[in-house]
Amino acid sequence: MKSEYSQLKEYMDQSNKTVAVTGAGISYLYGVSRLKQSVGRLNAGRIFSASYVRKNPEEFYKVMQNAFLDATFVKGPSTVHKQLAELEKQGKLYGIVTQNLDCLHTIAGSQNVVEFQGSFRDNICTDCGSRYYDYQIWNEGHEPRCEKCGAPLMPTSFCRDFKTGEEVSRESMYKAAAMISEADLVIVIGTTGFRSNEYLSRMRKETKLVQINPSETQFDRMADLNIRADAAQVLDAVMDGYLPGNS
Repeated sequence: MKSEYSQLKEYMDQSNKTVAVTGAGISYLYGVSRLKQSVGRLNAGRIFSASYVRKNPEEFYKVMQNAFLDATFVKGPSTVHKQLAELEKQGKLYGIVTQNLDCLHTIAGSQNVVEFQGSFRDNICTDCGSRYYDYQIWNEGHEPRCEKCGAPLMPTSFCRDFKTGEEVSRESMYKAAAMISEADLVIVIGTTGFRSNEYLSRMRKETKLVQINPSETQFDRMADLNIRADAAQVLDAVMDGYLPGNS
């Protein structure tokens, strides 16, 4: 085992509350596109509105399908998603803070997940405002519709028309900051730090920060340990001591 892997395992063994922070890196290379690439020429401020989705439900669904849904429901969780879920199951990971919208952590089996940009688990009707808490409504091959009025649904945090969307976004970021404030070890995986100042500012001075990323990011100078390797490889090596039969 490489020395940095041993150091990470030591940090985890000593930690009472480890939190993973994940970003597009663990999903992007697996087939989930960055949203801006899927939107293309469309203006994000225009497409993420209830009025736009009501008028163009099929187009909105295709954008979501290209960006997330195909990879989420056809390919399913990646190795890293599954490893993090296993670490939580083994009691070595307290929770996950993620910028990702794809619900892959939940599908992999993780229980304590904060999606600070929202996700497809929380949806709102673009007409009557009814809420639907189920990502599976996006797995039916067409845009989801409200059972009450028939209008198309969209992720609540995406919605710019209702105050509810803003409230959900603020609440999600508050939960992310609260989780980070409780951690004594934070492991950053596959993210360059999108909106990280909004939650990492709550991290205690004595909390260890480990980054697993093949590329340089803004976390390099603040991390106690930088591991330049594929996250699946790192976690596989570290988990050997935690999995049944290897303790």
